[in-house]
Amino acid sequence: MKKLLLIILFSCCTVPMLLADVSHTEKSALIDLYNSTNGGEWVKKWNLSEPVDQWYGVKVIADQVVEINLFRNNLNGSLPESIGDLKKLRILNLAFNTLTGELPSTLANLTELQVLKLEMNRLKGNLPSEIGNLSKLKELSAFNNFLSGRIPNTIGNIKGLKVLNLSSNSLVGRIPESIGNLKELESLGLFENSLYGDIPPAMGELVHLKELVLANNQLGGEIPVEFGQLASLKVLQIQNNNFDSFKNLESMDSRQFLVFDYDKETIKLDLKKVDFSRTRMADTKFEDDVDNQ
Repeated sequence: MKKLLLIILFSCCTVPMLLADVSHTEKSALIDLYNSTNGGEWVKKWNLSEPVDQWYGVKVIADQVVEINLFRNNLNGSLPESIGDLKKLRILNLAFNTLTGELPSTLANLTELQVLKLEMNRLKGNLPSEIGNLSKLKELSAFNNFLSGRIPNTIGNIKGLKVLNLSSNSLVGRIPESIGNLKELESLGLFENSLYGDIPPAMGELVHLKELVLANNQLGGEIPVEFGQLASLKVLQIQNNNFDSFKNLESMDSRQFLVFDYDKETIKLDLKKVDFSRTRMADTKFEDDVDNQ
């Protein structure tokens, strides 16, 4: 009899745990996202009467939403302010949709975020300065949008960032000196914006950088001599800018490169053997591999 009572008591305690769901706040934030991005027209829709962990692209661990992956799912509309209520979110992939409007500053509340993919949308406005609060971010990709304004200095606060791609937007101003703080950075894409001024010498401190695409801007001055420190670099594209001198490229070991594009039609350098065949790496390198999604 005692054993039976213990079994009943254990069942009463565990059944509620099995039925537990995300908080009302997090569920409301997800519903806001669904409604504000025309969820009824998504390719794969959510059944809001089902448990949240059954919703397409949503991953729940310990009753908290940790991932939203709605890549190429026909999201159309703006991101709600309540997106910042998903405090334990680690991955947010909304790439290849038709998102519009500005990025809400509440994104900065997602301090557990490691991956933020917003590429191939129609987002506009500035990158919020609060984005520097995302200290755990490893990847920030927002290429092919209509983002404007300056790259915020606070970007340098994201010390563990490995991939930063803001190519094909309408960003203006100088590349912030703080970008030299991103010591773990492996890929930097700023192709096709309206950036001007000198390249900050601090960029030479990015010793893990493998890909650097700065082509099609209005950058000027000299190539920093500190570029000679970029021993890991495999892809360097700086063509179609307003540089005064490429002399400091001579300090680089061109044998390390897979792709090396600069305005070579008018500039002659005594570089070691390297395949200077024209590439379109700057146009395509940072696009998502759709087949692998």
